[in-house]
Amino acid sequence: MIRKIHLFIFVLGFAIVGIQAQEDAFENVNVISDDLTVDSEQNAKWRMGQANYSAKPKDAWELGLHFGHLLIAGDVDSAIPGGYGLGLHLRKALHYTFSLRADVFYGKASGLESQPSSHSSAGGGLVQSAFSDYSISNGHPDQTWFPSYQTTSAYGAIQGIFNIGNMLFHKDRNKWNWYVTGGFGLANYTTNLDLLDASGAPYTDLRTASGFNSQLFDTKAGRSDIRNAIDGIYDGVYETQGPSKKGVFSLGGDGSNINVVLTASMGISRRISKSFNIGLEHQIMHSGNDFLDGINSRSAFDQTNSSDIMHYTNIRLAYNLGSSDKRTEPLYWLNPLDATFNDIAELKRRPILDLTDEDGDGVIDMIDQELGSPAGYSVDTRGVTLDSDRDGLADGKDKEIFSPPGFEVDSDGVAIVPTYMSETDVNRIVDAKTAAMSEAIDENCGKWFLPMLHFSSDKYDIKPEYYGHLHHVANVMQMCPNTCVSVVGHTDIRSGNEYNRVLSYNRAKSAVDYLVTNYGIDRARFVLMYGGEETPLSISGSAGNLMNRRVEFRV
Repeated sequence: MIRKIHLFIFVLGFAIVGIQAQEDAFENVNVISDDLTVDSEQNAKWRMGQANYSAKPKDAWELGLHFGHLLIAGDVDSAIPGGYGLGLHLRKALHYTFSLRADVFYGKASGLESQPSSHSSAGGGLVQSAFSDYSISNGHPDQTWFPSYQTTSAYGAIQGIFNIGNMLFHKDRNKWNWYVTGGFGLANYTTNLDLLDASGAPYTDLRTASGFNSQLFDTKAGRSDIRNAIDGIYDGVYETQGPSKKGVFSLGGDGSNINVVLTASMGISRRISKSFNIGLEHQIMHSGNDFLDGINSRSAFDQTNSSDIMHYTNIRLAYNLGSSDKRTEPLYWLNPLDATFNDIAELKRRPILDLTDEDGDGVIDMIDQELGSPAGYSVDTRGVTLDSDRDGLADGKDKEIFSPPGFEVDSDGVAIVPTYMSETDVNRIVDAKTAAMSEAIDENCGKWFLPMLHFSSDKYDIKPEYYGHLHHVANVMQMCPNTCVSVVGHTDIRSGNEYNRVLSYNRAKSAVDYLVTNYGIDRARFVLMYGGEETPLSISGSAGNLMNRRVEFRV
C-alpha cells in the first residue's frame, strides 16, 4: 500500500508539471507597474529619474501543501519505505533572499530492529519500567526482545528561508530556486511498542524463532531475513506506551510530551507558472529526545549518547495567493537585478546626442530638415528657411517679405500690381477688385502670416525694429474685423520658471497694449496667453535664446 501511495505521488507531480507547462508558458519579463508597489509615488519618481531607488513590490503570500516519507534515525532500524508525513505551510518574503514560513506537520514512522535487546536483569540495556515483562524476576524464559515501534509526531514551527536562485546576472529570471531553511517550534511525540502478543503475554523464544546468529546479523540479507521472521511473529499491535526522557523541559509541565524542536532543511523548487510551483525538500527535526524509537541504546555494549533525529523527505505544492493584477509573484521568484540591467540596456540603445550644427541656423543637424541653410537666413523650428508670405522666395532674398496675397511677384518677391489704366477704368476695376478682395480677404483672414516679435534678455519693451511687424498685424486685423488673435508670450530657459511665466505675460501684454494704443483695435479681440520657457524654438546657444524670447500672433 505504501509503495502505491509513493508511486501515485510521483505520477501526480509529473502530471502537474506537464499540464501547467502547457497551459502557462514561462514569461520572460514581469513588468512591475507603479500600482504593484508599496509606494507608487516613489516608483513613479524612480522611473523618471527623480528617485534613486524603486519602491518594493507588493508581492503575494504563498500557501503550500507538503507530503512525503518520514523515518527516524535512532537506535532501531527504520522501515524504508514505511513512515509518512503531511502538512501545510504559509510563506511570506521579507526581501529577495530571505522569507519566513509558518509550517505545521503530522506524521507516523515505524521500525523493527534485527538485533535482540535484553532486560537489565539479564545484563541488557532495557532498564525502563516499560520492559519489566522481560525481566528474569517475571519468569521470562528468554529475556530478549527485538525492538519494534510506531511513533506519531506533530509540530508547528516558524522557519527562516534563504534562497539564492533568483540572484541572476545573465538572464531575467530562473525557473529553479534552491534554498536552505532553519527554524524552531513545538512538537509532540507519542511512541508505542509491540511488546506483547495477542494474548497480552511477552513474546518468547524470539532468538531461536528468528534464526538470529552473529554471522547472519553481519550481512544485509541476513538482517532482512531476521526482520522478516520477527515480523511474522509479532501481531503488529503497538499496545505499550514507550518510555520518555526524564528531566527535560516540556511545555505544560511534568508529564507533558510537548517539547521544543529545531528544524533544518534544504530544497529546490520549480516554477510552473506565475501562480504555482512544486518543490522537493529534505528536512531534519531535532528535539534532543533519544526515545523517539522507544529505546535509548541497542544493547548494553552498544550505547550511544546521540538523540534520535527525524528525517522528512517531501514534495511541496505551493500556490501564490491573490490576483496577479494586484500583486507580483513572491520576491524570491523575482530577480532584483532585472530593473538595473534593463536600464543599462536601454541606455546602450539610445542614440548618441550630437549637438553639431553645420549650417549655424540654431537647429542641430540631428533634427534639421534642411542641412546647409544659407548663412544669415531665418529658419523655422525644423531648420527650414523661412518664406513668411509663401511667395516662393526665402525671406533672406525677398524685398517684400509680407507681400499681399493674390498677386504675382517678381524675382525680388515684390507684388506686381497693374498701373496702365484710365480714371474710369481705375474706378471700375477698383470697385470690382474691392468687392473681390473683400471676399478674398474674408475667405483668407485665417490664412495670413503674422510675424513674431523678439526681445532682449529680461526685457518686455517693444524694440523699434519690430514696429513694422506690429503694423502688419494691425493691417490684417483691420482688414478682418471679425478675426480674433491669440498673443502668446515666451522666454528662454534662463531664470526660474515662475519668473519666466511673469516675464512672458508682460511681453504679450506689451504687444497688445501697443496695438490697442496706436491702432485703436478693440482689446476684446485679443486672447492674451503666456507659456514661460515651456515651448522653446531652439536649444542652441545665444542665437537659440534670442529665438525663444518672443511673442507669437496666432489666428
